[in-house]
Amino acid sequence: MHHVRQGKGRPLLLVHGLGGSHGSWETITSKLAGEREVIAVDLPGFGATPPLPGSPSIAAMADVLEGFLDEQGLDGVDVVGSSMGARLALELARRGLVGATVALDPGGFWTSREQRVFGLSIKVSVRLVRALSPLLPLLTGNPVTRTLLLSQFTAAPWRLDGDVALRELRRFLASPSFDGALHELAHGPLQGGMPAGTARGPIVIGWGRRDLVTLPRQAPRAARLFPDAELVWFERSGHFPHWDAADETVQTILAATRTPTSTIAAPVPAPG
Repeated sequence: MHHVRQGKGRPLLLVHGLGGSHGSWETITSKLAGEREVIAVDLPGFGATPPLPGSPSIAAMADVLEGFLDEQGLDGVDVVGSSMGARLALELARRGLVGATVALDPGGFWTSREQRVFGLSIKVSVRLVRALSPLLPLLTGNPVTRTLLLSQFTAAPWRLDGDVALRELRRFLASPSFDGALHELAHGPLQGGMPAGTARGPIVIGWGRRDLVTLPRQAPRAARLFPDAELVWFERSGHFPHWDAADETVQTILAATRTPTSTIAAPVPAPG
């Protein structure tokens, strides 16, 4: 699994969302690296990591991450995930593999109807981006057209740096596993929870109040399934708090992961 390390201190694993790569964290990586050794991975079929031979399901990608943690000696590492990566971070917590867990706008807590709408809306958005691929440098460089392209993902696309937007959209286009992973998210099982008192470290679930991808009404469902979790709201953020509220996101991550979890009792993995 391709990954990039930056900074010094206790390791902190970053897991990107659907269509992204380790570069998706560029708005906050250097700030986190001021206190931690940041390890940002490319999930299978994204960035520089080869695709899986089979379907890129949540369970399959979690298996690959589990192998990566074992290979790198990262048992009990603190983890931060965004969107699909947030769901994977919670899955690693369920398996008892990680310490502190920060899940930013995770998927998997939708109703059947919300799940169908999610799959359709993302498919339409990506189809549009693919059609406009030759024009992306021009479109992302203009605040008006950037807003039209990215209003589903960020609460203030006109404020987002155009180069950041362009790089992220190009990652979407370059991923050979995007369509397969989207299908798994839109048609696969919902996210399972874990019993109270079984996490190795604190769990923080962060949610943008203006999220149009994983809707804010899904947050209480996530909190019920993870009863030990603290639910944190990013009031002026859309689906990507590390875009809309970078400083607030960094503060949330560092606060949640500041206390080492090595002294926490051995975990009891969640059933299922």
